[in-house]
Amino acid sequence: MLGSSRQFRKKSLALSAAAVTTVVTAVLATPTAHASARGTAVGHYVALGDSYTAGPGIPTQTDANCGRSDRNYPTLTAAARTVATFTDVSCAGATTAHMTGSQGAAPPQLDALRPETDLVTLGIGGNDINVSGIIGRCVILGKLNPGGSPCKASYTLAGIDQLAGRIAATGDKIDAALQEIRRRSPGADVLVVGYPVIMPDDGSNCYSTVPIAKGDAPWLRDVEKRLNTMLAARAAAGGARFVDTYTGSVGHDLCKPLDVRWMEPMEGVDSAGLHPNAAGHQAMSTAVLTAVDAARR
Repeated sequence: MLGSSRQFRKKSLALSAAAVTTVVTAVLATPTAHASARGTAVGHYVALGDSYTAGPGIPTQTDANCGRSDRNYPTLTAAARTVATFTDVSCAGATTAHMTGSQGAAPPQLDALRPETDLVTLGIGGNDINVSGIIGRCVILGKLNPGGSPCKASYTLAGIDQLAGRIAATGDKIDAALQEIRRRSPGADVLVVGYPVIMPDDGSNCYSTVPIAKGDAPWLRDVEKRLNTMLAARAAAGGARFVDTYTGSVGHDLCKPLDVRWMEPMEGVDSAGLHPNAAGHQAMSTAVLTAVDAARR
């Protein structure tokens, strides 16, 4: 689920990275379409997450190893409000393990937190359940049985739903990450950012664009919804707030034309394949800004 060039397209979630923390220590008050008359002020904003946060393939890339863009939703969010200090340590390929453990040469992402940090966005979990591997398997099986649901069948052998187990296990890891964020930055407003629409929400498919079997398309849609539902539940249980980026992105899935879609197909044009493009990150930023402002009214 998570890529800037062909490297990201082929290994969209398996990107090992040497992250360089981006710290902007100036007031980022660049006028944008998000500008608010309230001028919501944030002292220290830290962005944590995987490639759906980093923005691989979207120019300009500020960290090639992590696939981090200066047009990703954290940067757009910081630029739309009065932020004194902004730190973006999101990195393609990150899992919950990289919150407290290093990712290649990149330090643990939670090391960016401070006691005075007052805003944190966390976009993580897709790599924990191996979304890229799931989609990869579905593409292979879809070529063998385009009219069936071979991928779903392969993940539910003997009546055991493998992905349900993965999602549940990831929930425990989200809990631990949120607890550690709260310990390091007790006064922070913590936003858990969900994943935007990938496959069409109506369950349809575009086989010529992404060769996923007809019956697997709605199943994959539901897997993503289950992941987002888990993230929302863990956010609520952990004293954080969930940012729904899925609902607003319905109708902008990877099957749509270039000028409509917010999610790129396997051969990405405006971003790495199977990742949000620039328009997608703009929409995600809008959702985050709405949540930020709601807490500061």
